[in-house]
Amino acid sequence: MTLNNLHDVYHDQLQDLHSACSQSMEATTALGRAAKNKDLSEALIAGAKGISEGLDELKSLCAIHEIDPQGEHCKGMEGLVKEAHAHGIDADFGDDDARDAMIITQYQRMVHYALAGYGCLVAFANRLGLDEDGAKLQKLLDDTYDGDRTMTAIATGSVNKAAA
Repeated sequence: MTLNNLHDVYHDQLQDLHSACSQSMEATTALGRAAKNKDLSEALIAGAKGISEGLDELKSLCAIHEIDPQGEHCKGMEGLVKEAHAHGIDADFGDDDARDAMIITQYQRMVHYALAGYGCLVAFANRLGLDEDGAKLQKLLDDTYDGDRTMTAIATGSVNKAAA
């Protein structure tokens, strides 16, 4: 597909973020199962639920614009998911607290990719006068920031101290 204007870029990035969120949802669930800290595990499971809700919203936006939500495969998130598995799940750890610290690191890398994607989509929607899209995407962006802040609070409140 040739990207000729901001509408084309917006559509492409809706599809890309849908792919990214689909991939990160599965990885987040796996990270949640691997986490030993109860608060961390619960936050990751809640994060996967939030990602699922975001996917539903992205599908809805794609339907409005008559584009296939699965029309793009996000290679960036594919790499981050591989890293999350390699470093947060499959790596050999002698200490559960160290694993939990790594799980937070890997999760936040995936979240920061989503933050960039949502931020760009909000800006595109607003520039294109797609006010309803912009409002929905802004809510998803805000929710994603909340999840990131939760992980930082868990890291700085208990996990990093225990891992040290």
